Amino acid sequence: MNAEDDQLALLKVINRLEVGPVRVEKQRLIVPYTVETSAKSGSIDLIYRYEEPVFEGREHEHLNLAGMIGAQLALNYGLFCERIVFRGAFDSADRQFILDMMANTAREIYVKKLLEPNPFLVGEAARIPRTKRDNYVQAQVEFEDAPAQGQAAGSPGAEASYPQADPSRYGVLSSGGKDSLLSYALLKEIGLDTHPIFINESGRHWFTALNAYRYFQEKVPETARVWTNSDRLFSWMLRFLPFVRQDFANVRSDDYPIRLWTVAVFLFGALPLLRKRGMGRLVIGDEYDTTRRLSYQGITHYDGLYDQSRYFDNAMSRYFQRKGWGISQFSLLRPLSELSIQKILAERYPDLQQHQVSCHATHQEGGRVRPCGNCEKCRRIVSMLVAFGNDPGNCGYTPEQIERCLRAFVEKGVHQEKAVAEHAAFLLKAQGRYTESPGAAIVPREHPEVVKLRYDPERSPIEGLPRDLRRPLLSILSEHTEGAMRRTGRSWVDFDPLSDAALARPYPFDAVSSQGQKSDDRKRPANSPPERNHILGELTWPEAQKRFREVDVALLPVGATEQHGHHLPLDTDAFDAGYLARKVAEGCNDPKPLVLPLIPYGVSYHHDDFTGTISISPGTLSKLIYEIGMSVARHGITKLFIINGHGGNAPALHFAAQMINRDARIFTCVDSGETSDADVEALAETPSDVHAGEIETSTTLAVRPHLVRMDKARRAVPRFSSRYLDFSSKRSVDWYARTLKISKSGVMGDPTKASVEKGRKIWDIMVRNLIEFVEELKSMTLDEIHHKHHM
Repeated sequence: MNAEDDQLALLKVINRLEVGPVRVEKQRLIVPYTVETSAKSGSIDLIYRYEEPVFEGREHEHLNLAGMIGAQLALNYGLFCERIVFRGAFDSADRQFILDMMANTAREIYVKKLLEPNPFLVGEAARIPRTKRDNYVQAQVEFEDAPAQGQAAGSPGAEASYPQADPSRYGVLSSGGKDSLLSYALLKEIGLDTHPIFINESGRHWFTALNAYRYFQEKVPETARVWTNSDRLFSWMLRFLPFVRQDFANVRSDDYPIRLWTVAVFLFGALPLLRKRGMGRLVIGDEYDTTRRLSYQGITHYDGLYDQSRYFDNAMSRYFQRKGWGISQFSLLRPLSELSIQKILAERYPDLQQHQVSCHATHQEGGRVRPCGNCEKCRRIVSMLVAFGNDPGNCGYTPEQIERCLRAFVEKGVHQEKAVAEHAAFLLKAQGRYTESPGAAIVPREHPEVVKLRYDPERSPIEGLPRDLRRPLLSILSEHTEGAMRRTGRSWVDFDPLSDAALARPYPFDAVSSQGQKSDDRKRPANSPPERNHILGELTWPEAQKRFREVDVALLPVGATEQHGHHLPLDTDAFDAGYLARKVAEGCNDPKPLVLPLIPYGVSYHHDDFTGTISISPGTLSKLIYEIGMSVARHGITKLFIINGHGGNAPALHFAAQMINRDARIFTCVDSGETSDADVEALAETPSDVHAGEIETSTTLAVRPHLVRMDKARRAVPRFSSRYLDFSSKRSVDWYARTLKISKSGVMGDPTKASVEKGRKIWDIMVRNLIEFVEELKSMTLDEIHHKHHM
């Protein structure tokens, strides 16, 4: 163990944290949490309780979903445990989600709760030095009683079947805050089927939601409430962390002692209601400034706001896609500053704004919850309301509290985007409500961009919302903002979003109907052929110009023209690469990736002894690929996926991909079967199936049976003098040889074992895996791709 590991080892104070197995009732789930340390141990039940039956029907689906709900709290403790054991039915998508989010949360906690000042810490942990690691999870994470890799939860081999979600039905994760109130109001004004879902966390946190919940419960029949004791479990866990002050309940602070993975605790708790009611869209209320990426002494982090960022929305939507649930998650408010959100809510929906409670220390008085008028949140809310001439008394502030908050706003400042706070001070000064103070924490300064709609390609792109919402939402928001701007480099530039081409771009997570068609497809006449506007070579240049504006992912198939024994055609590798690229694109949601024209020649000199082989040099191929990559990058492609149909091309393609990445600074990858090799090899009976054998003959039989001469197929399985020379061995070295020296027929495998059925299964595996990967690429920004290890 090196010195840096020693420094983190003092945080590893829990020997074992066990979560589950979950117990499910119709209106309740119970998940045991068991902790063992060297000094003590204990158990507590995490509970979620619903006001209507949500767990009915197929049990394995409920156990899977309930297990994921119960697992979320544990993601906060990867830095502090020797082992974390999740007991239950978790499929491969669940496990990957848990591991990714635990790694992200461990790093966020390390930076925000340990390296930065934290009033709750005592002892050496309060002075822990900076240590840079790729992964701050110290726990060995285990999944017990889980299905085999690749299987869904429940009965082995069975895929979980969920009701088709309706994208016209919305669930709003609700509280008494301005963001969720405004989100609900906007959706209702647009005329959408909207369900407010309140999560009642045990303890005083519920006070902030109580006024709004009582109003919605009386006025809105779709209102739902979920009770959970998660707050008690979080507090219970602190008793096992000796570096946290054990009088933490008495420490006045606007932050929690340790936890940072919190929103998902509520969000997952809402999913059974979305599932039961068939809601396809989950709306959370987050503004422009919650999507951040910062660096602390070289450690990249999200400022403790990852689960309020757009990156989180995308990660959740990708997870929902992998699960086949048809749900997407987003915020309506990403282009808005906190100041604009407060302004719109107060001006357009004062009947809802009166139920807003944004306060760290609420109390009940006269049958309503009242704000304290002293905390940071109170002075933030009061200053924003007064800045635009709105009355904070509408949501319960007394005149005395208002004046006190305004003074404290200037003297103490607020935890808010600096430009927003300074602009609020600028507006207050214009009204004579800014009190000059020596050493003022906030200085008035005009920032016109914060009262406009701000569209940033990372934080708040127009296409971050479903298309059907963009125009009606813009028409409402535009009435209360002072125009729109978009980020160009480091500058903000005025523009008209209603006339911008981005308004027509598809939403990356558009749901697919139960028939496998998207809404646009259903408008097409039944007998008309499917659109092929993803095939670049079939487009006119104006059509191509439009498509390059809509999509930034391109597939480049690269094959070879070479011998494939006596029974397969010379263009096998070329056809297969092009066919795979087309099938993957066809299976993707809109906007489909562009399929570039096939390159039918490759590095095949090793087959030159067989007539018909046409080979180009590695240098020629890499130069060709490089220039194609640079060209498509100039058209706006930022993710180039090279689909390789011939193994001999791999070195040249990887070299070209490196050079494209270096010079064009776009994401470039090469797949020569790596995403599916393990699954495909499991279907083959033949060892050393290298070329024109069982696999390639099967795939050709499945799609071009008329070109296969099975009467001429002969077995020719090579035997190698060393296992390190066996091309199909996982231990083999990379080496090169003329094919004729190994096989007189050109075959290396057993084509007689091929079948149409095997071929269809192989194509299905390859197409399915690559569709999943491309869908992930489409939904990720370059920033997200390159920082995937942080998520």
